[in-house]
Amino acid sequence: MKPIRLMSGFFTVGIWTLLSRVMGFARDIMIAGYLGTGPVAEAFLVAFSLPNLFRRFFAEGAFNMAFIPMFSKKVEGGEGSEEFAQDAFVGMAVILTFFTILGIVFMPLLVTAMASGFRGDERYDLAVEYGRYAFPYILFISLAALLSGVLNATGRFMAAAAAPVLLNVVFILAIVVAAALGRPMSDTLGVSLDQALGLRVGDSLALSVPFAGAVQMGVVWWAAARAGYPLRFKRPRMTPELKRLAYIAAPAALAGGVVQINLLVGRQVASFFEGAVAWLNYADRLYQLPLGVVGIAIGVVLLPDLSRRLRGGDTAGGRDAFNRASELSLALTVPAAVALVVIPMPLTSVLFQRGAFTADDTAATAMTVAVYGLGLPAFVLQKTLQPLFFAREDTRSPFKYAVAAMILNLVLAVGLSPFIGFIAAALGTTMTGWAMIVLLWRGSRYMGEAATLDDRFKTRIWRIIMASGGMGVVLWVTQVILGPYFTAPGLRYIALTGLITAGIVSYFAIGQAVGAFKLHEFRRALRR
Repeated sequence: MKPIRLMSGFFTVGIWTLLSRVMGFARDIMIAGYLGTGPVAEAFLVAFSLPNLFRRFFAEGAFNMAFIPMFSKKVEGGEGSEEFAQDAFVGMAVILTFFTILGIVFMPLLVTAMASGFRGDERYDLAVEYGRYAFPYILFISLAALLSGVLNATGRFMAAAAAPVLLNVVFILAIVVAAALGRPMSDTLGVSLDQALGLRVGDSLALSVPFAGAVQMGVVWWAAARAGYPLRFKRPRMTPELKRLAYIAAPAALAGGVVQINLLVGRQVASFFEGAVAWLNYADRLYQLPLGVVGIAIGVVLLPDLSRRLRGGDTAGGRDAFNRASELSLALTVPAAVALVVIPMPLTSVLFQRGAFTADDTAATAMTVAVYGLGLPAFVLQKTLQPLFFAREDTRSPFKYAVAAMILNLVLAVGLSPFIGFIAAALGTTMTGWAMIVLLWRGSRYMGEAATLDDRFKTRIWRIIMASGGMGVVLWVTQVILGPYFTAPGLRYIALTGLITAGIVSYFAIGQAVGAFKLHEFRRALRR
């Protein structure tokens, strides 16, 4: 059986995720330029968030957290993995087809649940219309997630990691085509925008969502077929393995539901403040870059690796995988968190401030970025701690912890909003992220040696924090020096590139000097 090259897998997924996020930034820059934070932008963002919300609930949450450990163990033991994957694929397709139809029919209720502050203005009707266009995305992307799980469990990460790039490619093409209709292509982005153009862009984006999902599913289906898993649509059947899958997935589904309730709480709070839904979305894009590149890469590779090691009785290997994943995640995300807290204004202004996106939008978004940055290490560490439970087919404990975190988020986001406004939604997310870390860590204590921190991790974590603090000082000083250039047309991108480069160089130089890591370890990791 093909072994999983843990560190190489991290970097493969991370690089492709980075490309996807960069393309996502290009997409969001164009959306911000054409639509700003106006009604069309907020309507589309809410509509697109609906299938994504349920995608995380069905596919990337409940189903995959239960499916991947079971499938990985069948792969390791050679126990009919193809048949199991085929039955799961058909079962998910049937369930999600039915759910998609229900979602389209009851879209007004879903929009109300997501953003009740929209009722009574033009954003509501637009969100309902766009939501109906976009909702079939959940069917395609959930099946794509299952196929990606099949590929990841067999140590094939490239196709699954590359597929999300296509989503942003489709979106960018949709914007370009919509903007070109009835408008000279020579017009500068964000200049002389009118409502008709905004609506054309919004319509085009909404209609492109399910198409993008189908393209992604097609890519990973082809890759899975080449890997020996040519999954087909056929008559569904209920097997003992699927019953066990459903049994394990149920608590994970409930936990996923709790996580989505947290998102709903944030959207609801934001919907009562004009422009806040968009501010939170653009800030989310910034902190999701390191979270996606590192956290998703860690989670994608670590879960099947831990599951297969448990099946083989390799406790020492499982402990090493957990520690190296946690160490790498913090080595890359602690400095990213410091950067988001120290330089949110230049990041936001250079990337988004143009056209319909104003200086006030920049200030509000930058403040949100800083709050999310404080929670970034917690969000990433969840990706290393949760696999400890899921690899053991324990989905009940994370559910209990998620319920406790949900209550805390509800109290903070709703309770603080009358006093600090929309930023309460971001603060609630950050605080609950750290609360989840405390609960997951305490819950993992019964797992024995496989879930303990080794001496190398304990030594290096403090040095990583030291190097990140030094980098923060460099970023602050460089930001002051380059300050006038961040608003200068033609120079703003050069200035931001220089600022980020100064941060990266200083972090790795200080980290190497204090022993936070050894640069040659990164090169060696790629060959492991």
